[in-house]
Amino acid sequence: MVSHRHPEGSATPRTKRITRRWPLISGLGALALTIALGYLVLLRGTADTIDAGSLAIDRSWLAWIDRFRGPALDVPALVLNYLGFGLTASLLIPAPIVGVLLLARRYWAVGFYLAATILTGGAVQVLKNLFGRTRPQDILVSVDFGSFPSGHVANAAVMATIFALLFSRWWVWILGAAYTLAMMISRTYLGAHWLTDTIGAVLLGAGIAVVVWAPLAAKLDGERRLRAAEHLKRH
Repeated sequence: MVSHRHPEGSATPRTKRITRRWPLISGLGALALTIALGYLVLLRGTADTIDAGSLAIDRSWLAWIDRFRGPALDVPALVLNYLGFGLTASLLIPAPIVGVLLLARRYWAVGFYLAATILTGGAVQVLKNLFGRTRPQDILVSVDFGSFPSGHVANAAVMATIFALLFSRWWVWILGAAYTLAMMISRTYLGAHWLTDTIGAVLLGAGIAVVVWAPLAAKLDGERRLRAAEHLKRH
């Protein structure tokens, strides 16, 4: 019998009833769509054309957003590029998030966050090398190999989904969606990615977060409720 002090013992009946079926199906479905989109792009175009591997929607979007390029929008786009790149994305942002969760004694939440973000980063690199998609020609920032999927957007999507699942508040969902959308727009604005790179990245990041969350749902919910109850007792 599970102790009431154990996270699962404090979870709601709803989270306890999660059979791991619908979350896994939805999460794996998103991952399958990511791979399917990558293969669709791979089948379009060849590496010796200027728009190698791009779809009509990619070319149309890039032509449209190119009209807005200018100093006023360069700054926020470059800020978002910095937030999703290198040491900032891999350490400077995750470290305080993990620190706050540890201080709050949300240990299952820490494991969930780290597992989902690490898996997403690894999956991005695997897919970049698998598809080897050529990036747009006019790029305003330094980039690595492979265009599909966008690492910046996948990181934003997985983080937004993690927070939405950990803290079920409407404003968390809105902020996460807004941040992910802003990252999608900035990556195409800077010419670093095609639009479909960013769509695939959203599916990938959100899909991995849901797949990792599914077997931990009751533990995460119970842990949250235990900490909330302890906080009320102290105050």
